[in-house]
Formats: sequence, structure tokens, C-alpha cells
Amino acid sequence: MNSNTLFNFNFNKMTKPELNRRNFITKTAWGTLGAAGILTSCSGPSTKKEEVQLPELLEQAPDGEVIRAGLIGCGGRGTGAALNFLDAGPNLQITALGDVFQDKIDNCRSKLKAERNVEIADENCFIGFDSYEKVIDSGVDVVLLCTPPHFRAEHVEAAVNARKHIFMEKPIAVDPVGARSVMASAKKAEAAGLSMVSGTIRRVQKDYMETQRRVVNGEIGEITGANIIRNGGALWYRTRQPEWTEMEYMLRNWVNFCWLSGDHITEQFIHEVDVMNWYIGQNPLRAVGWGGRQRRITGDQYDFFSVEYEYENGLRTHCAARQINGCTNKKVQQINGTKGYADAAGKIYDLKGNVVWEYPYPEEGDTDSEWKVTNPYVQEHINLVTAIRTGNRLSDAEAQVNSTLITIMGRISAYTGKDVSWEEIMNSDLYLGPKTYAFGPVSEVKEEIPLAGVSNA
Repeated sequence: MNSNTLFNFNFNKMTKPELNRRNFITKTAWGTLGAAGILTSCSGPSTKKEEVQLPELLEQAPDGEVIRAGLIGCGGRGTGAALNFLDAGPNLQITALGDVFQDKIDNCRSKLKAERNVEIADENCFIGFDSYEKVIDSGVDVVLLCTPPHFRAEHVEAAVNARKHIFMEKPIAVDPVGARSVMASAKKAEAAGLSMVSGTIRRVQKDYMETQRRVVNGEIGEITGANIIRNGGALWYRTRQPEWTEMEYMLRNWVNFCWLSGDHITEQFIHEVDVMNWYIGQNPLRAVGWGGRQRRITGDQYDFFSVEYEYENGLRTHCAARQINGCTNKKVQQINGTKGYADAAGKIYDLKGNVVWEYPYPEEGDTDSEWKVTNPYVQEHINLVTAIRTGNRLSDAEAQVNSTLITIMGRISAYTGKDVSWEEIMNSDLYLGPKTYAFGPVSEVKEEIPLAGVSNA
């Protein structure tokens, strides 16, 4: 494909047609925890509909043999994920680090030493675009994939081929080609008995889980739509330094380039879109998107998006995100129903706006309450380690492929000003970024802002 622009793609070229829309529909509303053990019979007549019950959420993974993890991508989120992994239970180790920048390795090592007294041997610290291969081959059992998401698909494939369990930070791709690659790797992981957990934390956060459980059990009636908003300030950026090559500039400024991050609709707004996808339980037929840029001073991304998604039964949802300083900030995760509506973060309302239930958060200092909410950044690693040690394989990969693709179709619609269907996304050969990596020019990518109605589709 010609990738001279970030949004040039061919909707008509069929790619891996066996992964069709129906195969991608999420099979369970419970994501990482799976269906096993969630449906239990209620008391009463056998004709009564079974209700979804909360699965047990362990506060710590069970003890067992040492599990060694290697971190690939040692920036702030990667270092945080390494600390979260260490906090998930006993006999857990971080034994290898990989990144393209020495300063990222150095900062990560310092933080691991200062906060957990963990030292990583020099011979297990790897630098370069091939560092992920060296981490995978270093004797680890688990890999923590926390690089900019452009690289996720390649790293997931390598880890699965090496039979490693995986934590993969969200999103799992920036384009349809990458998303399909992760899905194919997930199928291989399933056959190999490997567990895969992604960084969309809400599906393992108890207050969100209990709210979703109640909605699934009918407390707001039939779902009729959703209103999903994430408005916040501008993200950080890096000004290009004279000594940086174009590749280094883009990598150090990665949250501002679509080929590396997927734009903020995919890189950050995926949390809220994933909540919506969790509730709706099906993939949209099409997206109609708007967006634009007024304030960013670097990169090629938008400041704001507004997308309507349409589903098979006529249901519609609206999703909007903005990253501009000086504006009203808010998050809305509202699921609408025939009998009321839910705030996915822990409240249910009737149709008049009265609160009819809210999550019973424990009093401050009460660490024994059954309603305690464990830090979800740690909970996802507790679930992963528990799956490894018990042999009960765990994967939320399919759900996260779906959520990632939903954000991508919204982004493309906004960039181009055209309606985009799920089938077009599934058949698209869109690939963002270079095919080979080296510090120097990045001729395949231009720092140009997409223009709706002008950008190729």
C-alpha cells in the first residue's frame, strides 16, 4: 500500500477474510474474566432467568513458583506496569528490560530499585528496535508490552510464537492490519494455552463490574443507546531537538503522531469506548464522525472527535472526546435503557433522574469491606498471574480488538468526513507508519493534519 499519508487506504482490498464481523463480536460481556463461573442459578423456580453474579476478585494472586516478567517499553506507563506486576502477588520478578532509548532504561531501573528494591542486571537490559526479541529470549515467563501501540502487533506475535504469557497495554493496534494481526495471535495463544490480558482496566474494576452486572440483569430495562464523553486538557508534547533524527523526534513525541498512538480517540478514549462496547455487546454497523484541530502545536492529530455509531437493531451511541486546555473537563459513561440509565462508574437512575442505586464504597480506612475496589492497574496483573498459576487460561484479546477497531473506524470517519462501515474496516489494508525501523528520516510519514473532505479514502 502507498502510505505517504496516514489516512490513505484501500477499503476494497480484502485482507484475511476469515476474520469476518461475526467472528469478531465479543462472546462474553465479562471480558477478561470469561463466562465460566459467572452465571449461577438464582433461587426460585427453574423457569426464572439466570442472573449474572460477580466473580470473585482476589486481592492477591496465589503463591507459586517464581514467575519472571520482562518489560518491553520502559517509559512511564511501562515502569508503572512493572510495579503493578510486582504488587500482584508473591514470587513475582522483573528480570529484563527493553527499550530503544538508554535514558528510559536508566529511569526505569532507578525507579524499580528505589520503590521495590529490584535490581535488573546489566546483561538483561537491551537497547534497540530488536530489544523486544532479546527480552523474550531472556528466560522470562511473561512479557509486559508497553511500547507505543504501533509496535504492539509485532511484539504480540513474537511473544506468542515464543510461548510467553502476555500483558499488553491498550490499545492493541493503531490500524486494521495491526488489529487483525493481534486477533490471529490471540487464536494461536488460545491453542497454546497462553493467557493474555490488556490494559483496559474498567472490566476488572469492581465498581464498574457491579454496575454492569446490574444492567445486564435488567435494572435499566433494555439498552437503547449510550452517551460517552472524555474531555480533558492537552497532552504532553516534545519539541524537536537539533540532535534528534526524525525517528527519534517522533518516538519521543509519540502521543502526538497517529502512526504511533492511533490518535487520542484510540490511545486514550478507548477506555470509555471499551466500557460502551462491554455494555452494548455487539459491534456497530457504521460510524459517522467529526473532528478537527485548533490548538495542538506538534504532530498530526486532532484536538477533538465526535462520533455516532449505528448498530443492527437501530440502536445508536454517541462518543465525543476533546484535549484542549482551558475548557470544561468531564467524563460521561451513560448507558440508556427503557427503565432508566446507568453511570457506568457506579450509579443507576430512573427515567426521572433519581438515583435508585449507587456503589457502596466502604468508609475510609475500611480495608475489610467486600466492596473494596482494588487498584485496577494491579487487579489486571492479579488476574493474569492467577490464571497462570491455576492453569485457568485467561484472555480478553478479542474484546480489545473489537474496542480498538471501533475507535479506529470513528477516527477514519472523522479524518475523511465519510461514513465508515464495520465491513470496510474489517477489509481495509490500512497500515500506518514505516515497515522498517531505524534512527533517521521517516519518509513514509508526513507531519500533515488530515482534512475532512480532502483526505483520500
